[in-house]
Amino acid sequence: MLLSGQCSREDETVPIFGESKDLIFWHFRSEPKQREALRAIVARFEQEHDCKVKLVDLSWGDGKTKLIAAFNSNTAPDVLELGSDWVAQFSQGGVLLNLSKSGLHLNNFAEFTHKTAKYNDSIFALPWTVDTRVLFYNKNLLRQIGMDAPPKTAPELLRAARAVHALGDEQAAKGMRDRVYGFGANGSDEHRLYKRVLPMFWSAGGDVLDDSSRPVINSRANIDALQMYCDLSRAGFIETQRELDNLFVRGKLGFWISGAWLLDKIKKESPSLPFGVALIPAFGAKSASFAGVEYVAVNRNTRNPSLARRLALFITSGDNALALLKQFQDAGIPADKRFMRDEYVLSAPYRKVFVEQLESSHTSPIHRHWLDIERVVEDAIVEALYGIKSPEQALNSAQWFINDIVTRP
Repeated sequence: MLLSGQCSREDETVPIFGESKDLIFWHFRSEPKQREALRAIVARFEQEHDCKVKLVDLSWGDGKTKLIAAFNSNTAPDVLELGSDWVAQFSQGGVLLNLSKSGLHLNNFAEFTHKTAKYNDSIFALPWTVDTRVLFYNKNLLRQIGMDAPPKTAPELLRAARAVHALGDEQAAKGMRDRVYGFGANGSDEHRLYKRVLPMFWSAGGDVLDDSSRPVINSRANIDALQMYCDLSRAGFIETQRELDNLFVRGKLGFWISGAWLLDKIKKESPSLPFGVALIPAFGAKSASFAGVEYVAVNRNTRNPSLARRLALFITSGDNALALLKQFQDAGIPADKRFMRDEYVLSAPYRKVFVEQLESSHTSPIHRHWLDIERVVEDAIVEALYGIKSPEQALNSAQWFINDIVTRP
């Protein structure tokens, strides 16, 4: 069972209690427009295979809890969507079908999606869509500080953020309450904060775990990167992702690292906002960002493994992932690398920058206890951000806690 931490044997067969022509697919595309687009794609699969697929909506708030409960009670769906942070836990829990045994491969998918999809060199999930985060900047504020192009390095970003923040200090001195800020610093914000800071670690040459899953979070590279994040926060505003998105849309934030959802928000709420997007400034040799990947997996105990595998392949095929994107713009870019630079993908305003940023993006470190590790990482960032500990002290403490986590059975 998933919660026990026991992994199934590689040579165990999948128990099948009579094949069924009906499948159940649990997914997170639950907004009305998203659900409608997914339903249209699944309808074609039903017609081609003379079957029925029941779609069940999940929410990111409690979806994982529902999936774990379903697997532990033998009521899990045939096919399921998983976020990249969860795949390792479900793969190692022995509840997913080994897709390698049917000859499936990952050759068509972007390389950065492969490691998460595998466990013990076998494939347990197929990449579906990918996204990333880039630097959003206010063109009007950039011009006011005498810059005609966005910063490319972390020191340049800090200087620019301080210059914009100084404009806000002048506004505040004149009694203006609705001032501008230099940089948007994500503060305590569960499951979001680490996605802003880990790219800075990666860009600086650091990481959370090494290739042997040993903690390396208190490296000199990470300490320096976290110090830079703290410096940026002092030239800006510390808040949640939601509030910083709102602040940028109102034209009150010079620089902010965010995702494609912000493009839609700007279009709806402030279409005249003079803004641009660029690669995240490099904290080391090159720019880096966080890659979000949605995966599709198959229940090891599905009644029809052959049909369920076909549905997973159908859903994750590049043309169908592209069809989803055409229906709603925050669907994510197809993980199938043959479609990542499709003419339609690159034709949308600003998306070319997102595609370029994906070339230097990474997924979360892979470990079955990642969510526990993530909590430690975010707590350490918050301690440094609010001056409770120095970056070095915070990461040294995190190193100790993570070492305890990774040595658990």
